[in-house]
Amino acid sequence: MSTTAQDQLTTVETAKKLGLLQDEYEKIIAILGRVPNFTELSIFSVMWSEHCSYKNSIVWLKKLPKKGPYILAEAGEENAGLVDIGDGLGCAFKIESHNHPSALEPYQGAATGVGGINRDIFTMGARPIAQLNSLRFGDIKLEKTKWLVKGVVKGIGDYGNAFGIPCVGGEVFFDDCYNVNPLVNAMSAGIVKAGETVSATSYGVGNPVFIVGSATGKDGIHGATFASADITEDSAKDLPAVQVGDPFQEKLLLEATLEVIKTGAVIGMQDMGAAGITCSTSEMSAKGEHGMDIWLDRVPTRQANMQPFEILLSESQERMLIVVKKGREKDVEKVFAKWDLNCALIGQVTDTKRIKFYVGDELVADVPAFDLVLGGGAPVYHRDYKEPAYFKEAQKFNIDSVEVPKDLKAVADFLISHPNIASKQWVYNQYDSMVGTANMSTNAPSDAAIVNIKGTKKAIALKVDCNARYVNADPEVGCAIAVSEAARNIVCSGAEPSAITNCLNFGNPYNPEVYWQFVNVIKGMGSACIKFETPVTGGNVSFYNQSSYEGPVFPTPTIGMLGVMKDKANRMTLNFKNEGDSIYLIGSSKNCINSSEYLYSFHNVKNTPAPFFNLDEEYEVQKAVKTIIKERVVQSAHDCADGGLFITLLESAMTNGLGFDISFDSEIRKDAFLFGEAQSRVIVSVKKSDEDKFIDLMMASRAEFEYLGDVKGNEMIVDDESFGTVAAAKKIFDSALGELLK
Repeated sequence: MSTTAQDQLTTVETAKKLGLLQDEYEKIIAILGRVPNFTELSIFSVMWSEHCSYKNSIVWLKKLPKKGPYILAEAGEENAGLVDIGDGLGCAFKIESHNHPSALEPYQGAATGVGGINRDIFTMGARPIAQLNSLRFGDIKLEKTKWLVKGVVKGIGDYGNAFGIPCVGGEVFFDDCYNVNPLVNAMSAGIVKAGETVSATSYGVGNPVFIVGSATGKDGIHGATFASADITEDSAKDLPAVQVGDPFQEKLLLEATLEVIKTGAVIGMQDMGAAGITCSTSEMSAKGEHGMDIWLDRVPTRQANMQPFEILLSESQERMLIVVKKGREKDVEKVFAKWDLNCALIGQVTDTKRIKFYVGDELVADVPAFDLVLGGGAPVYHRDYKEPAYFKEAQKFNIDSVEVPKDLKAVADFLISHPNIASKQWVYNQYDSMVGTANMSTNAPSDAAIVNIKGTKKAIALKVDCNARYVNADPEVGCAIAVSEAARNIVCSGAEPSAITNCLNFGNPYNPEVYWQFVNVIKGMGSACIKFETPVTGGNVSFYNQSSYEGPVFPTPTIGMLGVMKDKANRMTLNFKNEGDSIYLIGSSKNCINSSEYLYSFHNVKNTPAPFFNLDEEYEVQKAVKTIIKERVVQSAHDCADGGLFITLLESAMTNGLGFDISFDSEIRKDAFLFGEAQSRVIVSVKKSDEDKFIDLMMASRAEFEYLGDVKGNEMIVDDESFGTVAAAKKIFDSALGELLK
């Protein structure tokens, strides 16, 4: 193995090939006081990549609200957010992207995204109990899109099912802007008892450092750098940057990790995700204000003669770095031997605040830990931004320019079969949603996934949400809607919104118009999170979702929200229960069809403002819904969202095959009433015997409400016009996506 540092001296051209700027290369020379060798430059290139350093986003991320009464670990402190849910329990949860790998190799790209996010959870000592995902694809008619969808869904399903954690919720959305860059965002949540958490830190001079789990291979090398560049026609050459996962190995690693934590021998632990050994050694050392000496020739490898930079940068999956109390080595080795996993002593903690990497007696890299990491010496940029021309153009839209269709049933039929509206059962039927019997949402559907916390009266509610079309139309309003709709779904399910994690998917940050979208998304997210008291616990920024020939994707700030249900008896579902129940709209109809699926897809009008939204009105609607659910005066509650009021009613009708007979507000255009997507609206059904109490409670609230009609038969009737039977609509709704993917 040729490792002589003097033979590996670098130039600015080397730095550029590794994705670094000339100024960054000069800064590295200043930090080291000398020219870096190739291994050292490789370390800086991954740690200073956008994926690891957030150098183009951190100045704005710091403006998000992070503090709250139930926050146990603030954003950036640990591998995942941690929220107190009572009874001596915490919930660790996080969402991350695996977009670039999934664009090239959808099966492994998606599978390893699932594996990585679960490791972030159990590295903290929490046992994962639920997974969700948020997926975006291009034109469903394209063969490439079908290949990507099938690969991603199979990758998620195969890994998650084998790992044994239920997939309890998610979303799938199609638009041409994702033709080149699909988005694959994976979320995981886990439960941990107070006092059993482990921090991603390192301290104690002489304490041993172990690498545990799978052997290290050449897969995923420079994966973080790959994720920090646009997709081009040559990106297929970067396939080695895509990791390969093994869910069965991860299951063993989960059990071994939770067991070793209980020995009390662990000082700190971190998952090896982006940038592998480089990231975990530097971040743990920087946090603990210590250093490490690491011997790379002691790392178990899958290939012979791996170069030092290959071992350091490999993103091989199912690996952890553990710092152990000196003298407790045998206790740790015994646990991992029981689970038949690698457990190699590769180094020790020092007081140097530097990471020194050796091969035998030879020092191959010597770098300061603090200067590598986010919040340390990594560069921070203030990017220029400007309002794109399309935004001002969108404000000119006038609803009167669109005629109300004569055949509204045809519109309804079109939406029922549209891939963005139709059932996603083709997707979720490939996931195990009931393993561990924690999921309470499968047979009685609710707006958010409800996950049982065994041995308590509690459950948690989980939701991923983002309508990227709204965000593209108006980033600030659209992102506030994403937060609000996630909260609305949790409230409609009978839970209380608690905190969020986010996955911020954008194009190239050097594009001023893309960066303008990013800045305004942060503003909208911040205002909504403050209103609903849902602090941001962390997440992921994924820039460079942009190709040289298709442009950027829609700005897609996926919101993952956690809610707490203090009493499972308070749970609410979305389905109509009894014929003859009254149907009410909480909130108010608006003469608005902006950015609706109806306008965008049926009329092909693409550039319009975001739907009507008022944050104060939203707050009052959610407050009223909480009250009527708590007082048990409603039989169902369902958020009015994609597809508008008609689709909301249909979704409430299908579970039990109960139809509806409603009348519309004559002051509102009929297409806006049925298919507009104005926000802050919830459909509830009420027993006649509870109607007086329901009305009293609503009159005492500040939310508007109106009677629409009744649950009735198996037919869908609007103003005495039949829109067909629920059974016929359900048949189309359930099969449409599968038919389109054939």
